[in-house]
Amino acid sequence: MSYEPTIGLEIHVELKTKTKMFCSCKNDPDEKHPNVNICPVCTAQPGVLPVINREAINKLLQVGLALNCTVADLSKFDRKNYFYPDLPKGYQISQYDLPLCKDGFLEIGNGKKIRIQRIHMEEDTGRLQHENKDGGTLVDFNRAGVPLMELVTHPDLETGEDVEKFAKELRLILRYLDASSADMEKGQMRVEVNISIKKPEHKELGTKVEIKNINSINAAARSVDFEIDRQSELLDDGKKIIQETRGWDENKQETFSQRLKEGSADYRYFPEPDLPPMRFVKDEIEEIRLGLPELPADRRVRFKKEYGLTDAQIEIFTIAKHFGDYFEEVSSEIDAWSKMKHQGLSEAEIEKETHAPGRLHSLAANYLITEFPPMMNAVGLEIDDLEGLKVTPEGFAELMVKIFHQELSSTGAKTVLKEMFETGLTPDEIIRNKNLSQVSDSGELQKAVEEVIAKNVKAVEDYRKGKKEVVKFLVGQVMALTRGKANPQIVEKLIIETIK
Repeated sequence: MSYEPTIGLEIHVELKTKTKMFCSCKNDPDEKHPNVNICPVCTAQPGVLPVINREAINKLLQVGLALNCTVADLSKFDRKNYFYPDLPKGYQISQYDLPLCKDGFLEIGNGKKIRIQRIHMEEDTGRLQHENKDGGTLVDFNRAGVPLMELVTHPDLETGEDVEKFAKELRLILRYLDASSADMEKGQMRVEVNISIKKPEHKELGTKVEIKNINSINAAARSVDFEIDRQSELLDDGKKIIQETRGWDENKQETFSQRLKEGSADYRYFPEPDLPPMRFVKDEIEEIRLGLPELPADRRVRFKKEYGLTDAQIEIFTIAKHFGDYFEEVSSEIDAWSKMKHQGLSEAEIEKETHAPGRLHSLAANYLITEFPPMMNAVGLEIDDLEGLKVTPEGFAELMVKIFHQELSSTGAKTVLKEMFETGLTPDEIIRNKNLSQVSDSGELQKAVEEVIAKNVKAVEDYRKGKKEVVKFLVGQVMALTRGKANPQIVEKLIIETIK
């Protein structure tokens, strides 16, 4: 029997701020020593009072505006009561009925919009470290009180693929805003799935199950696919689905039961008496909106319009933002070269050069995407880590221009680029030092062509008999004779003319 899944997400994100949400302790997710970044406030000592971190509020508002949300005129904090060893106060400062942002959406491709119900602020808990020696458990409060944003979607998702697309695009936006590193392996972004299934003809939704403890976006997608199959089998067998919280077992690739799901009444929410309500004026919100950087969706549109790149190229330059920034710097140098090239040219010559920048942008994108990753890996650099890169945008643009104008063969270009990576020298310096300039002079190349034809009589006879592919072999022989410096297009033309 077929069923219709209904899926919503709850996503927690640790915000990148200098200090914690309600105290001046350092917010440092990379701190290795336990219980270093703590104080009486974040460890809930008697008589202390919290103070709202304005930086954290602004970062959440940026995220809300980037996700097309409405910012509340009035918002407040509430106490969410539950008892757990890593929650020092015995309650969490969160938001219940007046969240900071609501009613937004995020497009995940093909015009599909996932509605966002709310985005609110709360504080993170500490960490439990389970000891294997004596079975005891230790508590590290370094994370306690870190600003934690929670985003809740409407149940608009239908598949594991939808979950993956939404989470990846959200993570990208968070990184563009520098609101969070959103590293799921470090717990900086946590995706929880609410899922139910029902028969298509039924209006009432099925029993909701929540999936927690998911450590990657891909795992979240797989957990959804598994849970749809699990619930479908239960209903097919005439069994009931229990409202519960389940975990994801990465090794077994399946969900498992953790506990019965609490309702909002179990948390006994009430307004936080130690923090004032927050009010926002329109001018203040508009200022934050105007300060937003270019977002991933906007970059995709602009890269298509300005550079004419393929969707695959655009996606690489969008996901690896700094890599895309580097491409833009190269493109700027190419455009500058084009303007300089047009100076003093006739109208006919300018018309001939008009489309050169577009072709050069495409050429640069191809070289960056195919040649950079292996060379960067060789020197221990990630694709988006360009701080240690010795190849300047100016130098790379110069190399592209030389390739475009056939001053370098493809083999010579790779040699030059490799040397640029290792030394930081300019293309001109490397070409001069290694004598790599491509030979395009017909008179000079004719001698090499005649020598190769004289040594390969059978290949010439085969060509005359109609085996046109033999010319590629002869071109290769000329390239070998000239140590890769010959212009292959001119060589091919000379070979055909000479044989005729």
